Amino acid sequence: MSTSSPKLPLLLQAALCQVLFFSLLSSSFSASYNITHLPGFDGPLPFRLETGYVTMNEKSGAELFYYFVESERNPSEDPLLLWLLGGPGCSGINGLALDMGPFRFKIDDFDGQLPNLYANPFAWTKISNMIFVDWPIGTGFSYSKTAKDYTTEDVEGTAFIYKFLRKWLLDHPNFLSNPFYMGGDSYGGKITVLTADKIVEGNEVGQKPLINIKGYLVGNAATGEKVDTSSQVPHAYGLGIISKELYKLIMTHCAGEEDFKRPQNVLCATHLETFNGFLAEINSYSILDPDCSDEPPTSAMRSLKENQEEFISSPLSSVPDISCITAALLANYWGNHHLVKEALHVKEGTTERFHRCDFNVNSYYYTRSVPSTVPYHYSFITRGFRALVYSGDHDLKIPILGTLEWVKSLNFFVLEPRRSWHAGGQVAGYTILFSNNLTFATVKGGGHIAPDIMPFECFVMFERWISHQSL
Repeated sequence: MSTSSPKLPLLLQAALCQVLFFSLLSSSFSASYNITHLPGFDGPLPFRLETGYVTMNEKSGAELFYYFVESERNPSEDPLLLWLLGGPGCSGINGLALDMGPFRFKIDDFDGQLPNLYANPFAWTKISNMIFVDWPIGTGFSYSKTAKDYTTEDVEGTAFIYKFLRKWLLDHPNFLSNPFYMGGDSYGGKITVLTADKIVEGNEVGQKPLINIKGYLVGNAATGEKVDTSSQVPHAYGLGIISKELYKLIMTHCAGEEDFKRPQNVLCATHLETFNGFLAEINSYSILDPDCSDEPPTSAMRSLKENQEEFISSPLSSVPDISCITAALLANYWGNHHLVKEALHVKEGTTERFHRCDFNVNSYYYTRSVPSTVPYHYSFITRGFRALVYSGDHDLKIPILGTLEWVKSLNFFVLEPRRSWHAGGQVAGYTILFSNNLTFATVKGGGHIAPDIMPFECFVMFERWISHQSL
């Protein structure tokens, strides 16, 4: 009587083969460091944080800086997410410390010295492994020795992210079998979908390593469509920011305009100028929050650069008004401190000034070359992958109305019509379940980056969706 060993599932066999193969590679694609303590955080970190560089081009010296947080639950089995921030030009520190990451800044006790941190009780990293990356080159702590690497566009940028992910997995082969999801918000949501599509194409042609992709999730994501901006007017009217008269004038005279930023109709341009005047008075990313700068006073930056000891030992004389002490502001204080750079193992001399979001990257070094990601959404989802599209309903940059419009343009069947979803016994938003495993959800009270404003509600939403549960 002959016996045979039980056969492993094909996907597990493939993953094991990849682990064995890549463990034999003699060269590492990244320099990584295990971070146990961070300036401003009391005691050792209660989670595993790794930072490092992935070399993208050895010849030009291009390197992407990343932050990796292991799941606090079961890192060997929990999902792995690569999360992209917006801009382009916003650092991964936004995800790490302002959004769904494992720690946050203490706002109430800031006195102009080094900001303090605390563990985020609603971190998505409690149930998933997450990679945040400073992308593109010139963002956060990512750098190159060659000037041309600082200029990029959608197609090249997407290929860059895909290359980064493959190299990171080659260096972390123990995560090859984990369910993988792309994720991102704002402009990062646009690149998320393009990268997810690129991953599927790479898998189909046998590009190594094979990535165990299961889907994507995006929040208040840009698409490049006209609706990203044209939906601002009706949403502003619905939120009570503009009058019915101005709303009607814009909708009448701007009908057929392809670009609300550069309208051809003179009357349309006039009314949009009035509309933009209303937007300029408020925080259009989250209309219930104060409109504040996230740039520290010049004296603060001078102290950071010229006299580190003085910065640590004494409060600054020009601390912002208390109503404008925000996590975004503190991120710039924190990221520019030499102790923080040392703790994160940032290479000395590679980044003179850390910006939470560098809008020079956005405005001068990045070209939006893909006019619409909607066809990519359709292509990816109809191949059998899961998708969650969520939207904070108090965002005027990428309004909920525009997001729902392009979602409906996919023409998927509605399996469950609009209903409320709940967190903590309260309505947390509204959701629609479409065919092809597409879930649309709103976050009540959420802004452009919903997990920042509504952390508990967004954690509940994420936990249910990533666990294949109904919202």
